Amino acid sequence: MPHRMDRAISIMYHDVIDSDVASSGFTGAGADIYKLDRLEFAGHLDSIRRPPDVIGREQRSRTPLFLTFDDGGVSAHTHIAPMLEERGWRGHFFVTTDRIGQPGFLDASQIRDLSERGHVIGSHSCSHPPRISACSPAELRREWTDSVAALASIVNRDVTVASVPGGFYSAAVGGAAAAAGIQVLFTSEPTTRVGRIGECLLLGRYGIWRGMPPSTSGAIAAGALAPRLRQAAWWSVKKAAKSLPGDPYAKLRRTLLGRRA
Repeated sequence: MPHRMDRAISIMYHDVIDSDVASSGFTGAGADIYKLDRLEFAGHLDSIRRPPDVIGREQRSRTPLFLTFDDGGVSAHTHIAPMLEERGWRGHFFVTTDRIGQPGFLDASQIRDLSERGHVIGSHSCSHPPRISACSPAELRREWTDSVAALASIVNRDVTVASVPGGFYSAAVGGAAAAAGIQVLFTSEPTTRVGRIGECLLLGRYGIWRGMPPSTSGAIAAGALAPRLRQAAWWSVKKAAKSLPGDPYAKLRRTLLGRRA
């Protein structure tokens, strides 16, 4: 594992669809805004001018680039992986294990196939709780330990990579992940700095949602400052809202998603 990594650029995607937003992954306004159609996603990939890296393999550059896909929607197998493979690329697919085999989500055979084709399979928790940072220590142990075990039994190898559902990272979330054997944990904080909690590396990510210009992915991958600063500013607003009583973040998010839909 890349324990000497100091900086990394990680881009966070979710599902890729043809037209039906309910065909892959979670549904609802909060989830649907992150679903790109195939042509849109192809444009994002075309704008990325360097091959991405893969956790656990030799880095291509001093600041590696990782492409990640959250939730475990079936489009990981039907759309995303083939589009990456056309370019000779591989991605990181984070699976919500309680949803394995349910409509719109990957089944065990598809997860195993993705792993055998060279993609990284990681945990996105068991249940994708609405706010994982509010879970009890026992709940956090289940979310990470059980999900890692379920995936390891499918891919027949240790699962040591994960991403935090909903962006609700906390020290308790990270500590529980590290205790479950996770060595690299992706958060949703838009930063290139690599942190650490115990023996676990913490990697931030820059999010992509529907309607973003494809050039955004290319600019972020190239290390451009402007799009990263915009996401960092938005993150600061969200972080402040999350800390206030009455869940003003949820109201703010609904308002902004409505404007972007």
